[in-house]
Order: sequence, then C-alpha cells, then structure tokens
Amino acid sequence: MNDALLIRIADALDRLAPPPSACADLAASPAYMWDGHAIQAVDAFTPVDYDLLTGIDAQKSALLENSRRLAAGHAAHDVLLWGARGTGKSAVVASVVGHLQKEGQNIALLQCATDALASLPALFALLRGTDRPFILFLDDLGFDEGVGDARTLRSLLQGGTAARPPHVRLYVTSNRRHIVPRHLSEQDDPINPRDVVDDRMALSDRFGLSLGFHALDQDAYVAIVRGYAAKLGVAFDPLEAIQWSTQRGSRSGRVAWQYVVELAGRHGLTV
Repeated sequence: MNDALLIRIADALDRLAPPPSACADLAASPAYMWDGHAIQAVDAFTPVDYDLLTGIDAQKSALLENSRRLAAGHAAHDVLLWGARGTGKSAVVASVVGHLQKEGQNIALLQCATDALASLPALFALLRGTDRPFILFLDDLGFDEGVGDARTLRSLLQGGTAARPPHVRLYVTSNRRHIVPRHLSEQDDPINPRDVVDDRMALSDRFGLSLGFHALDQDAYVAIVRGYAAKLGVAFDPLEAIQWSTQRGSRSGRVAWQYVVELAGRHGLTV
C-alpha cells in the first residue's frame, strides 16, 4: 500500500470522525456538566432556596461555611455527604452554590457522572486553566464490589500529578458512610482483617468533612412540609401529610416536597 493511499484513508477517517467537543466558557455559567470528554454549560440552574431546606440545619451550615472558604480562595475540605435517601444530600449541594452566587461569589458547580471517574484527570487538566473556584459534584457514588475504582479516586483526592487542582473540591454523596460496602466476611480474611477494613475505609478517610444525613422523625418531617407550604402560600393538614409519608414508607425531605407538589397542583399553582 503506497503512501498516497494511506493519506487518502486517513483523510476519509478524519471526515467520518465527530469533531472534538468544544469546552464551555468556564467563567460564564453558574453550573456545568462533565460528560467524560468536554465541559458543557448548564444555563438553567435553579437550586432549591437555601433557607427553604429545613431539618438539616447543622449539615447545611457546615457545607456553606466550607464552600464560602473555597469561594474566597481559602483552605477548604473535600466533602462526603452520606446517609438515607431523600434526606437532602444532593439538594443542599446545589442550594449552597446558588446561595453563594446570590451573595456575589464567583463559584460554580460542576457535576460529573459517577461512571466517568476514569476521565477525571482530563477534567482536572482543563480546570487548571482557570482560577475560578469549582465544586466538583459526584452524586450517589458507590462501589458494589472490590476497591479498584475506589483506589483510583483516592489517588485523585490526594497526591500525585493527577490530583485535583487547589481551587477544586469534590463534594460526593453516597448512601454508605464509607462508600465501599462493608461485610462481616472481612473478619474472615486469611491475611489480616484489619488491613481489609482499612482498605475499604481509606476512601472515606480522604474527605476532610463528612456530613451524615439521617431519616426524619415525624415532627421534623411535618416541619419541612410546613416550610414548603408557607413558601407557596398554601394551607395543609398535618395528618394528611403524615398519611402521605406512611403510604410511601418513608419520611424525608423528598417525600415532603412531593406532598407539597400535590398541594400545589390542587390549588392550580406551579412549582
């Protein structure tokens, strides 16, 4: 095969290949998405109002303070938000960013799918091209078996040339306190049970701030409903709100919001 033919084949392949994705302007938008290849702007960023989140006052206060330090260029922690589903872990991350932006802080949220962890070094390389503070958000992270991917993330959090830049911090939500599952069989490891436990806990230990979110009691659940309902200007029956949560088998901020959406619909309101 001669050189001319090889050049023609290469040119044809270039024409068939999709053009590289353009990276969004990292100074222009309040929030972004990373798809594993390029950063895309999220212009319709409408987080829940910070003051509307109730029942998690200590957690949201700690997260706001840490995020404010990052926005100011001060030392700040990577954060693990763990606990029961529907308790506001994801909502409070976006809410804190929105709250700081309303204050005039130049901080942005950048969400990355948890199946794109292998692409994080490429993302970090792009973020080194800006001084803008970024919260890199990994939602609902968990490793079902093994610790290989967990070790990869550990190395990105601390140490090495591929570690995250100083103006970027990871905020990770997980249903598990240690992200990697724990089993009773750890104690049966033939080498050293303590080594197995340490390996599984090592990722969660990389987060300087760990915030637990727990299932709500009935009073806290009703208080959340009351706050949402007051914001919309609608009345509600606490007993009906409790029945709504009972039918769903859960008391959480998410269930409270779903009940308030039902109320809004009955009153012909939009949310």
